Amino acid sequence: MSGERSPLPVVIVCGLHAEARHEVVEGLLRHVPRSVALHHDLSTAVGGTVRRSLRDSGGELASGETPLVNDCACCALREDLVPELERLAHEGLTRLAVLELWDSVEPKSMAEVIAAHAVAAEVTNVITAIDPALVLPCLTNGDDLVEAGLAAAPTDQRTIGDTWARQLEYAPVLAVTESPEADDEDRALIRQLHPTAHQAPAASPELARLAFAGFDVEAAAAGQHPACALLPQEAEESGVSTLVWRRHRPFHPERLFHALEDLSCAAARSRGRFWLADRPDTLLSWDAAGGALCVEDNGPWLASLPDAAWSMTPPYRQAAAALDWHPEHGDRCQHLVFVSPGLDRDGLTALLDSCLLSDREYRSGREAWKALPAAFDALLDPVR
Repeated sequence: MSGERSPLPVVIVCGLHAEARHEVVEGLLRHVPRSVALHHDLSTAVGGTVRRSLRDSGGELASGETPLVNDCACCALREDLVPELERLAHEGLTRLAVLELWDSVEPKSMAEVIAAHAVAAEVTNVITAIDPALVLPCLTNGDDLVEAGLAAAPTDQRTIGDTWARQLEYAPVLAVTESPEADDEDRALIRQLHPTAHQAPAASPELARLAFAGFDVEAAAAGQHPACALLPQEAEESGVSTLVWRRHRPFHPERLFHALEDLSCAAARSRGRFWLADRPDTLLSWDAAGGALCVEDNGPWLASLPDAAWSMTPPYRQAAAALDWHPEHGDRCQHLVFVSPGLDRDGLTALLDSCLLSDREYRSGREAWKALPAAFDALLDPVR
C-alpha cells in the first residue's frame, strides 16, 4: 500500500446573502465532525490587508492577515488560499474544509484555483446560500460593487445583479433559508434561474452529505461557457416566466443595437449566445442582470473553422454544436433565455424577431451582410 492520503475535501459556500451563508457554514460545522471553516474577509482591504480566519463549531481557531497583491483583495485571497488548504491537508486532522467566500467573490474562480494549484485538496461541491426574499432585489440591482463597498479591487467593474446571477447559476447546490418574507414567486424564480440545481434547506443535515458529493470543475466551466451553456427551458409558474427564444437567421446589427436598452431591461435575467449578420464568424455572448448588459466576443463558431481544428475542440463544445447544427449556418444560432416575474412574452418575442434580417436582406447573401452598419464596433472593438 502506498500510504498516501486522499485529498482534503473542500466545499465552497458562497453568495451575497451573508446571513444565509453563515447559517449554511455553521450547519456544516455542526453536522460534519472534524470540519473547519476558512474565511478571508475582504472588507479590510481598504487598509491594505485581507484578514484570514479559521474556525470550527466551537469558535475561532486561528486568524491572520495577508497583504494585498497588485492592489487586489481577490488576488491576495488566491495567493493565501492554496497554502492554507495544503497545510490543513498535511496536518491530517481535518475531515472537511468549508471555504466560506466573502460576499462578492465568485465560486468559479476559486474552484479553478484549487483545481489548478492544490495538490493535497480538491473541491467536492459548491453551495450557494440563498435568502429567497432577496433573490429578486439582488438580481435587479444594477449598482456597481464599488459603489456598494463590495468590490474586490478598485478596478472591479461588476454589478450586484450580474455577480449574484453567476453565484447562483454556477453552484450545483442551492441552500435556501427559511424566510417569512418570501412567497411563491420568489421560490419559482429560484427554480427557473437554475432548474437543474439541487435545493436543500440551509440548516438541513442533508448538506453534510452533499458537501462530499463530488464536483467537476471542467464540466462546471463548460456549463457556463456561452458556446455550450446549459440554459433554462421554457417555464411558467407563480407569475414567473422563462422565455427561450431560438432562431437561426442572423440579427441586423443596427436594429439590434437600437433595441438593446429595451431588451436588457425586459427581464430580471437574460443570457445566451447570438450572431450578427456583419460578423458571421463570431460567437457573441449575451449576459444581462439588473438592467446592465454585457456583450462579448467569444471567438469563432465551429462552423467557421477548418475541419482540422475540430480535433482540438473539447468534446462538450462539439456536442453543443451538434445539437444546434443547421444545414446552412452550422452551429450559428440565436439562443437567448429571459427569466422574470411579469415577463411580456409576446412583446419580447416580437421585438427580438424585428431585429432579425428581413426576407429581402437575408436573400442578399453574406457579402451584402458584411456591408451593413457596423453598429457593435464600439462595444466589441473599443480600441479601434
